[in-house]
Amino acid sequence: MTTAVRTLHRELAVELWNAVRTRRPVPPVSLRHPRLGLADAYAIQSEVRALDVADGAVLAGLKIGATSEAIQRMFGIDHPDFGYLTDRMLLPDGVHLDLRRFISPKVEGEIAFRMAQDLSGHDVTARDVLDATTEVCPVLEVLDSRIEEWRIGLVDTVADNASSAAAVVGPGVPPDTTDLAGARMVLRGGDTECTGDGSAVMGHPAESVACLVRILADFGTGIAAGDLVLAGSWSGAVDLLPDQEVHAAFGALGSVSLSTWGRRSRSG
Repeated sequence: MTTAVRTLHRELAVELWNAVRTRRPVPPVSLRHPRLGLADAYAIQSEVRALDVADGAVLAGLKIGATSEAIQRMFGIDHPDFGYLTDRMLLPDGVHLDLRRFISPKVEGEIAFRMAQDLSGHDVTARDVLDATTEVCPVLEVLDSRIEEWRIGLVDTVADNASSAAAVVGPGVPPDTTDLAGARMVLRGGDTECTGDGSAVMGHPAESVACLVRILADFGTGIAAGDLVLAGSWSGAVDLLPDQEVHAAFGALGSVSLSTWGRRSRSG
């Protein structure tokens, strides 16, 4: 990688990092720099992560995205992507969320795995994930794009931390509480209701996490004990609006909720 390319990665990372703080989105990276590919996007994401850590954030886990075939077709890929979580992104169940901290937020329901053991390598299976998990938690993931008007391609969303902004985490239960693939979710936000089940996530949420571990192996890393890993959405996303309550119920896996206040960014 040339010095010029590294400099470009750093400049774009600073743009995205500042966009989070100013709530002012930036033009699509993919349109301004059409030669950038997936490796460049992850390099930019890594630079953004480094800026977060330098600012005092503590890495807390990972998220996997683009787990559905429909989203993969849209991005022209045959595998999911991923982003990172920090302690600043993790919010408690029932949080009263100020929309002024976001640009154009959406929310989706999923579960997260709390890891009790490290996992790495190209041969990790869903069974390995379940054996290494201490609990699973219902989650409302808040998505936000620092790219103008959500005009995102693969490079844009990956560079922008897989469009992740926050995760509202509910109480955990043991991973063998119920069949995770067969579990049903009902997500309600305002007048909108979405339903889905665990099999929507690559057939089984643990397979999604195993896939993430195998992808991370190509980067020479993996999942660490203590990490929280968001395993992918069970249904479509709902726009987050002012004075809204959002609730996701996952049957035996429990439920999680948030409410909102404040105004969405004018840019959103």
